[in-house]
This record gives sequence, structure tokens and C-alpha cells, in this order.
Amino acid sequence: MSEPVLELMGIEKTYNPGTPGAVSVLGGVDLRVDAGEIVALVAPSGAGKSTLLHIAGLLDTADAGQVRLAGQEMTRSGDVARTTARRREVGFVYQFHHLLPEFSAAENIVLPQLANAVPAAAARSRAGELLESVGLTARAGHRPAQLSGGEQQRVAFCRALANAPRLLLADEPTGNLDPATSDTVFAALMRLVRETGLAALVATHNLELAGRMDRVVRLEGGRIVAG
Repeated sequence: MSEPVLELMGIEKTYNPGTPGAVSVLGGVDLRVDAGEIVALVAPSGAGKSTLLHIAGLLDTADAGQVRLAGQEMTRSGDVARTTARRREVGFVYQFHHLLPEFSAAENIVLPQLANAVPAAAARSRAGELLESVGLTARAGHRPAQLSGGEQQRVAFCRALANAPRLLLADEPTGNLDPATSDTVFAALMRLVRETGLAALVATHNLELAGRMDRVVRLEGGRIVAG
């Protein structure tokens, strides 16, 4: 068996520890996601899905447990190492696209590449290829306000994949869209993941979409159980 892209072992997280208002969100999460695998993460609101994704993506730290990303143990890494690993290895997609409004669709995909020291010409070429893959070549020069909700989210997918990460983390990526648009956007996400062969962990309330992924896991009582 190949080494997983993401491995979480015994992850624990409590907010406001040591106080009367302490809330235990994660109570020993174990999860593995392999390259080329799309895993659906299902749980009720407030169960800790976003917290788990933030820990997996090195945006937050766990109180206990280990995070291994692309074969590297990141639990005790410093801020610089975590930032570097996050920039190189992880792509994020959220329910709301968070595109920069003053920049075009293509520029929103170019900018994270420039931040990762990719030459401008190569970054523009990569942006064009990604936009073509989701059917948005004709919209490359449009700013977010000129795009539909589904188009904005497809641009957000492209931005998340701009630096060719090995792991994609998506938090309710179609939760703000109507059913028809959600289906179109989800199909684009699946196609991008399949074409790149990366590992993807997708948090969703949509059980129909979850059922189309490779595997479904549930977050219950602070732990992961099979779907």
C-alpha cells in the first residue's frame, strides 16, 4: 500500500480548555486519504468538520495527535515549515469562493502561483489550462462580480489547484449553490481531481453528492466512523 497523502492519528481538539465553557470538538480522529481518492466527510453543523479540515490543512493545531502530510510529520513543525508545506501541498475550497474582486478570473489563479515563485508566463499558462478544463476560457478576463455563482466557484477550484497541490480540502464547496448549479460545479471538481490524481477530502451536507465520491466517512462524537 502506498503512503497516504494525508494521515491524521488521534487528533484531539478542545476549545476553551480548563474553563466551564470547554467544548471538546475532536476526540481522537483517525483518517487516511490516499492519492487519487476523493473522500466525503459528512457530519451535522457544529460537529467539527471545519476544525478538522483546518487542522489537516495546517491552518490550526491539534491539542494531541499527529498530522502527516505528503509523508512529512507536521505536528511539531514551526510556523515557517507549516506555511511552506501548506502553500506547496494543500489547496483549499470553501463554501464562498473568496475570490479577489479587483482581479480577473485568470489573475485570481495567477496570484497564488506568483506567491509560490512561479514565473509569470508559466503562471498565466497554467491559469489558462485550468480555466479551459472547467469550460471558462471565455470568462478568463471577467472579474468575480461579472461571473455567476457557479462560475465563481469553478474559478475557486482552479485557484486551489494552481500550485499543483497533493491534497485538496473542500468545505461545503457547493453549499451556496442551487441544485442544478451544484451538480455542474461538483462534476467540474470531480473531473479536476481525477485528472490531477491528487487526494481530496470534501466536507458536505449533500448526501447525494457524498455518495458519488470514492468513500464516505462520518464525524460523530468527535471521531471518524465509516459512512
